[in-house]
Order: sequence, then C-alpha cells, then structure tokens
Amino acid sequence: MSDTMRWYVVHTYSGYENKVATNIEKAVENRKLHDLIGEVKVPTETVVEVTDKKKREVERKIFPGYVLVKMIMTDDSWYVVRNIRGVTGFVGPGSKPVPLTEEEVARLGVEQKNIEVNFAVGDSVRVADGYLEGFIGVVDEIDLQNALVRVTVSMMGKEVPVELELYQIEPLD
Repeated sequence: MSDTMRWYVVHTYSGYENKVATNIEKAVENRKLHDLIGEVKVPTETVVEVTDKKKREVERKIFPGYVLVKMIMTDDSWYVVRNIRGVTGFVGPGSKPVPLTEEEVARLGVEQKNIEVNFAVGDSVRVADGYLEGFIGVVDEIDLQNALVRVTVSMMGKEVPVELELYQIEPLD
C-alpha cells in the first residue's frame, strides 16, 4: 500500500454530503487518524439565482451525492470512512477504491496550488510555447487562480491581446 495521501471519491446519500464530511472529520479527531485521513471536501460553487426578480447568491454542490477525501488507503482508514452513516461506498470497480489522478484533481480544482510567477504586469515576456512561440509581448493581466496570463503582442503592426497559460511564457532576461 502507498504511504502518500491521495484523493478518493466517497458516494453518499444525496443531501447527506455535509453531514458525512463532518462525521468523517469527527471520526479522524476521535480516533487520532490525522496521519491516515488528511482532508475532507464537499466541492461547492457560488451561483446567482434569480427568483421573483431578486438576485441572491447560493452555494450549490458541484457533485451532489459525493464527498472527496484525501487519505492513505489502509484497511483502517477504509473501514472508518466506509462505516460513516450516510456513506454508500467508495467510487471504483467492485469494492476497490480508485484514487483520483493528478489531472482529475487539477481539473476539479480540489487543491489550490500556490503558483509563483517571476514576472509582473507591465513586464516584457517571450512566448515560449504554442502557436505564438518566439513572440515578445507585455503582460497586461495575471490570473493565478486559472493559471492564465493576458499578454499584448505586436503582430503585423497591430497590438493584439492574447490569453495564454502561465507555462507558455517566460520573462525576458
């Protein structure tokens, strides 16, 4: 068994997601399982609902009926999570839980990675990858949350704003 924490998806009764998450956290506290079970998340998004011509922000579950748990899969950790009231099982073939891949974790936005960039708005940068490779431009905006940067490059005598991924540009020395 691996000794690194991975994200697993736990299936719950619909509407029990928050209760299940709280109960898993309580079980971890009570049984001192912090080294086996690290984080529990119920992914939500804030959406604006318009009802009777009134706008209100509402937290909505992105995956109703599912809770994400970052844990080291052992017989003990499996047993604790599996036997929480409201849990119907782990997602995976048969009774074998399958961890999320790094790509899935990134796509779901489960973990916030701290991104450091070595350029700032107003800096000149070179496009290092993609169809504009080799072009030089000026950084207009940096969006760390989505790992994007808006750069104005000069093309055929015109200033053109383009949106690129952070890894596609590098600062000029």
